[in-house]
Amino acid sequence: MSQRFLVTPAGGGVENPDPEAAPESPRVDALPILHYGREPSRYGDGQSRESSPNGDMERESFFEGKNMALFEEEMDSNPMVSSLLNKLANYTNLSQGVVEHEEAEDSRRREVKNPGMGTFIGVYLPCLQNILGVILFLRLTWIVGVAGVLESFLIVFMCCTCTMLTAISMSAIATNGVVPAGGSYYMISRALGPEFGGAVGLCFYLGTTFAGAMYILGTIEIFLTYISPGASIIHAQSPDDEAVAMLHNMRVYGTCTLALMAMVVFVGVKYVNKLALVFLACVVLSILAIYAGVIKTAFDPPDIPVCLLGNRTLSRRNFDVCAKVLTTNNGTVTTALWGLFCNNSMPSAICDEYFAQNNLTEIQGIPGVASGVFLDNLWSVYTDKGVFVEKQGTPSVAVPEESRSSKLPYVFTDIMTYFTMLVGIYFPSVTGIMAGSNRSGDLRDAQKSIPTGTIMAIVTTSFIYLSCIMLFGACIEGVILRDKFGEALQGNLVIGMLAWPSPWVIVIGSFFSTCGAGLQSLTGAPRLLQAIARDGIIPFLQVFGHGKANGEPTWALLLTALICEIGILIASLDSVAPILSMFFLMCYMFVNLACAVQTLLRTPNWRPRFRYYHWAEKEWGDGIRGLSLNAARYALLRVEHGTPHTKNWRPQVLVMLNLDSEQCVKHPRLLSFTTQLKAGKGLTIVGSVLEGTYLDKHVEAQQAEENIRSLMGVEKTKGFCQLVVSSNLRDGMSHLIQSAGLGGMKHNTVLMAWPESWKEEDNPFSWKNFVDTVRDTTAAQQALLVAKNVDLFPQNQERFSDGHIDVWWIVHDGGLLMLLPFLLRQHKVWRKCRMRIFTVAQVDDNSIQMKKDLQTFLYHLRISAEVEVVEMVENDISAFTYEKTLVMEQRSQMLKQMQLSKTEREREAQLIHDRNTASHSVVATRTRAPSTPDKVQMTWTKEKLIAEKLKNKEANMSGFKDLFSLKPEWGNLNQSNVRRMHTAVKLNGVVLNKSQDAQLVLLNMPGPPKNRQGDENYMEFLEVLTEGLNRVLLVRGSGREVITIYS
Repeated sequence: MSQRFLVTPAGGGVENPDPEAAPESPRVDALPILHYGREPSRYGDGQSRESSPNGDMERESFFEGKNMALFEEEMDSNPMVSSLLNKLANYTNLSQGVVEHEEAEDSRRREVKNPGMGTFIGVYLPCLQNILGVILFLRLTWIVGVAGVLESFLIVFMCCTCTMLTAISMSAIATNGVVPAGGSYYMISRALGPEFGGAVGLCFYLGTTFAGAMYILGTIEIFLTYISPGASIIHAQSPDDEAVAMLHNMRVYGTCTLALMAMVVFVGVKYVNKLALVFLACVVLSILAIYAGVIKTAFDPPDIPVCLLGNRTLSRRNFDVCAKVLTTNNGTVTTALWGLFCNNSMPSAICDEYFAQNNLTEIQGIPGVASGVFLDNLWSVYTDKGVFVEKQGTPSVAVPEESRSSKLPYVFTDIMTYFTMLVGIYFPSVTGIMAGSNRSGDLRDAQKSIPTGTIMAIVTTSFIYLSCIMLFGACIEGVILRDKFGEALQGNLVIGMLAWPSPWVIVIGSFFSTCGAGLQSLTGAPRLLQAIARDGIIPFLQVFGHGKANGEPTWALLLTALICEIGILIASLDSVAPILSMFFLMCYMFVNLACAVQTLLRTPNWRPRFRYYHWAEKEWGDGIRGLSLNAARYALLRVEHGTPHTKNWRPQVLVMLNLDSEQCVKHPRLLSFTTQLKAGKGLTIVGSVLEGTYLDKHVEAQQAEENIRSLMGVEKTKGFCQLVVSSNLRDGMSHLIQSAGLGGMKHNTVLMAWPESWKEEDNPFSWKNFVDTVRDTTAAQQALLVAKNVDLFPQNQERFSDGHIDVWWIVHDGGLLMLLPFLLRQHKVWRKCRMRIFTVAQVDDNSIQMKKDLQTFLYHLRISAEVEVVEMVENDISAFTYEKTLVMEQRSQMLKQMQLSKTEREREAQLIHDRNTASHSVVATRTRAPSTPDKVQMTWTKEKLIAEKLKNKEANMSGFKDLFSLKPEWGNLNQSNVRRMHTAVKLNGVVLNKSQDAQLVLLNMPGPPKNRQGDENYMEFLEVLTEGLNRVLLVRGSGREVITIYS
């Protein structure tokens, strides 16, 4: 780290290493607190000069840190890159719009040393567990039977496609920055903003809560229907009341189960998480048992007879033999089935007419994959409620006005079925895709694990669901598939009868998996509500942000249990599932909307590493133009006047154009560059100034505005034109910087061309206008872009087929240097250029570690670039630098003495040129300054630095004596100017060495002097800094963060 400043803890103090330096007040920011000790600096202000070095200690302290002297006046606000990278681990970039709990999350996140969960354990398995669940075991066979194989395949394919597209959008959001530890809600809400984020959060919360109710109902249905039917508390008085009694039992048992689960979550949530793998194992074993059973049916189908009366399926709960009478040694006797359809057991009894007219037949319920039943199950069989479950194609004798009394042992449909209703029931079985992102804080690399794990889980479960549809249709008889509760199988679970080795594998496995899923929902939903409440988006929910001392959401758990009880009281799995589907569909819609809006608007912060998201870019028309004015007014009133959040920042550009005597634009390439930078997005204001009074110049002003608008049309610059007539250029430019824009739609960046004529005698004060404009932008907290050699910049029709955009990151002033190349590369002109980032290491910096830290920083920023750390050797100020400074100061005096005649000024300029040429020849023979190395040197160590200083101390002293004996007037130079010229010369040499062939060079722009006496020297420093480069963009930040590692 440079010895010009020290890094201290936030709460600590530092002893000032330089007693002459004034203490700097610490700056509160996302960056580490820096205290700097610097010498007084002047840019040739006419005050007392610093004495030339004449003592060992004085000379040694003087030359410390001279490599960066050009930037030292603003080191308190713009620290060196090395200091930023040293504190990269604590760097958050969330300086605006951060609520209190997010700061707590950040501190908690920093305490986690090594989150070790990978893709398989952290994302894939949790998603697998949440997607595979109750619908697979209790309703999928019934859906296949009702909708047929083809439409069932379509239902599953539609739902899986919906979740896959949502997962792709979610992957883009998850890889658009560091994923916060708050899970899916934080990730989505921070991408959408507070309004949409709150809506998504509520939909997600209600969906998760009703999912808990659905899982609990599934658990109770398995228990009362397939495990212990005798455990019913409420019994039906007649067969007609059985369905109602079942619903009451579901409510009673569901309420008790909900209370028990809520107590478990309240007391020991950590045990719920530990049992997650056990519940997952139950799911996996059940699915393996299903596939094993299917394979077994190919060569050994199970013997599972189904009794049909005519073409109607009979419920086999109250009889065993599928026959009307049995022949025994004593004669013919009636069966139990006869007694169900007739008024007594005698052969002469009066029986149901349909029973009398039709024969009984037995078919195999699971004939196997080789039976050919697949073709019979291809088509749908939608019915109304209370209709007989009939086998298609079986002969039957119809009976007029027959009774449909539920006393008869028929299998009836319990609800009316149609395609969209089945979609609503099935869709909850594909939800659960956000289970992996909910664990984002525990993942080793969330940006890699969330997309990979989630998409792989969806692919796996989609294969399972689609293959199960095909296999169920190929193995199981249609009437059994449509028998929802397995009444024709003596009350057994249909999918359980297919499984191998035992139906109990499926029954027990599905019971524990649904129970575990219910616990997971009751664990996750209260935490989601707590996060929404702490965000403060919905005021009346803030009470639910509080909890126990350890942070457990007590009040949120209570509300979750009450809402879940509403679902329990509905008591029907088929009624709760569509409600759940609507909440999740709305949530997924907002996720896709977030991805689409970010893509269509080309937000600068939208840089997802996952590039396979599916939203295509499209330019839309103007819409209904009659509403444009009202819409614009409404939007302007809605735009916030305050500083936007870092992730919403984009350059809103004010382009300063210069006009010639005919009111034409001098540098049209500046508008070309604006178009390439903005791509039609955001605000662009093209401004210019005419000298004079408006009464005299209004005609010229109209002509100039027409010329500018015409050029904007040619260059395809989408924006507004604003022209000001002022008594002088300086005031006019200041007025534009202050007042351009309307309401919240104001510029935050100023783009202008470098004043190439600042050295010309005909325009001696153009440099003063330029420097004052730089000061205005700094005072207005606006960024400044200065294009040097702007006439060499490419036109919109040009295309660079190769080359580099080089960024020289010297000091950190908000990150605008990183953002600009990304924006430029969105345009066709720069698209094929590669980005390189160079930063400078001082002798005390660890350049190897700096490179690693910078690569990490760029990875989190989602910016692809080559990284190189260039070490600047701490060598003596060369004679060339002294002579350059002497020429600069002499020229400054010459510019101030405007009373000299033109002939005298030309003669003086020639003398300066001759002295400069002579100094080059003397330097070449007497003084040889160390050259800038081509390659990055090995990292300097403290011991190496001390040894090098001691070794060269005597040589340096003799060198200084020779240097000042060469030209005595060098000793009278302003030493601040010497150090700054040294910085400009050294940096220029390093940049030329690396970036002379670059298509564009972006460079930190040093600030002007705080006093106004050295403005002309400031221009000379910038000229030397950029000398020899073709296209240069000098960048000066606005003093705030404009790029963030978070989404």
